[in-house]
Amino acid sequence: MRIIYLYLFLFFATPASAQVRPPEPYGALPSERQLRWHEMDMYVLVHFTPTTFENKEWGYGDADPKIFNPTQFDARQILKAVKAGGFRGLILVAKHHDGFALWPTATSPYNISKSPWREGKGDMVKEFEQAARAEGLQFGVYCSPWDRNNPRYGTAAYVQDYRNQLRELYTRYGKLFMSWHDGANGGDGYYGGTRETRKIDRTTYYGWDSTWKMTRAMQPSASIFSDVGWDVRWVGNERGEAAETSWATYTPEPLPGKKGVGPGDVRDELNPMGTRNGEYWMPAECDVPLRKGWFFHPEENNTVKNPQQLFDLYLKSVGRGACLDIGIAPDTRGLLHENDVLALANFGQLLKNTFAVNLAKKAVMHASNIRGGQSKRYGVAELTDNDRYSYWATDDSVKTPELVMEWTSPQTIQFVRIRENIKLGQRIEALELDAWKDNGWVKVGSATSIGACRIISVTSAVSTQKLRIRVTKSPVCVALSEVGVY
Repeated sequence: MRIIYLYLFLFFATPASAQVRPPEPYGALPSERQLRWHEMDMYVLVHFTPTTFENKEWGYGDADPKIFNPTQFDARQILKAVKAGGFRGLILVAKHHDGFALWPTATSPYNISKSPWREGKGDMVKEFEQAARAEGLQFGVYCSPWDRNNPRYGTAAYVQDYRNQLRELYTRYGKLFMSWHDGANGGDGYYGGTRETRKIDRTTYYGWDSTWKMTRAMQPSASIFSDVGWDVRWVGNERGEAAETSWATYTPEPLPGKKGVGPGDVRDELNPMGTRNGEYWMPAECDVPLRKGWFFHPEENNTVKNPQQLFDLYLKSVGRGACLDIGIAPDTRGLLHENDVLALANFGQLLKNTFAVNLAKKAVMHASNIRGGQSKRYGVAELTDNDRYSYWATDDSVKTPELVMEWTSPQTIQFVRIRENIKLGQRIEALELDAWKDNGWVKVGSATSIGACRIISVTSAVSTQKLRIRVTKSPVCVALSEVGVY
């Protein structure tokens, strides 16, 4: 009897919310490093090599290192501009296809020590890394696997050179948030003076499985980006846009004759939508240069994207569950051009102003269902607590609930931001947004996927006292972590 009484006491003394089990996860789930990547929303990719001084978009590998001399180089000026734009990290192209390394590497004589910059004693990767840390931003690197300068390219010896370059980058510059790779592989180049075309089988040559095991061991928190996917996949275009329906899960399609889905085994042509119920959590990155090209060209000073263009890209990338990667390029001084700095600053201010006040925090919310009755753990208060992983959930049987927000006076609404707790997977497949007008509900927006973030542009910036979110299709109960109204 004492044991029975003890169990009864513990049961009734335990808060009701603690007795309600959480929803079961759905589908493929993100790793811890992928969660951190989603939280970044935006970062930049920096191109700066002798190619800049040649006014080319791709370097051939034959440029004299002596032309690389940015006498006014200031990493802090660049990082301050990045931070002003609202970006949370910077990926430096430590070596592009021309083969010129921006750090004093032991793997190749074609590196920064052969330039007059800092009298041959500089380390530009280190200066970028230190500036990023000083501004509170995360740091990542891109080291091109294709090397148009290295005479060993195309041989097994070069693959070892490349891995040694990655080892240097992984061990000298602190914790990295990303190791970034693309699909440019082989072709014409200088190659130590041979000036010939070298072709490789990219599915086998680099031995990516072994290379990325090294990445995992040396930089376990770094997400790996590549055009064929790994932690993060390429969205499939350089316009900076994800698909309207965007799934963070993906099932790679093997190349003809390939059985696996590892690095080098899948097609280049990725589905920008992702794969609903895909085998892997492999979200999309949307990359696009701030200017027309990835490298600085003085004739493109008037092609810098304006703040509204950048905001539209934000809605089509971050607002569809992806991350936005903007390419920036220092000029021959080693500074960001004034037009670029101004565009980034004004974009950052536009973002800040747009999302400064969450009107949902001022609303009275009513949910058609709360998991476990009125469990506080899964209640609507979790939607406005600025925590991506606390959430409103419904009972397992309730897959199409409604949430109504009501204000004491009319509110002008232009954007609604919705997030799922992606630790439980990407769940909702469709929802609709209604505004109360003329004593009835009028549809003002919709979405076909949610995930880490979905921003719905409301039709004609409606003025209303009540807003309703209706989940219209979901295979499982909902687990929404945020509703923001702006």
